[in-house]
Amino acid sequence: MSKNQTNPSIITRDVDKIAEKTGNVYESISIISQRARQISSKMKEELSNKLSEFASTVDNLEEIFENREQIEISKYYERLPKPVSIAIDEFIADKVDFRVREEGSDSK
Repeated sequence: MSKNQTNPSIITRDVDKIAEKTGNVYESISIISQRARQISSKMKEELSNKLSEFASTVDNLEEIFENREQIEISKYYERLPKPVSIAIDEFIADKVDFRVREEGSDSK
């Protein structure tokens, strides 16, 4: 990629659209970041489970380098949208449930 080209996966987001859900851009970003962590954790767990099928007790270098299916699984997960992008899209589309705590209320 040359210096003048931009990454096509970079999307400009409307901050006002993000802020209107909670009335505060920082609250919205906090909610989005929590959702992104959930998505990331789930994706990592799925990838680990799929790759664990290939774990072998024998350290055979030829087998490690020749496992095309394992490589394809890894490439698939690399091409997926980033968890933050998914979380922002879900938040804007009202697919994220959240509660705003009232100030002074006990969470006990």
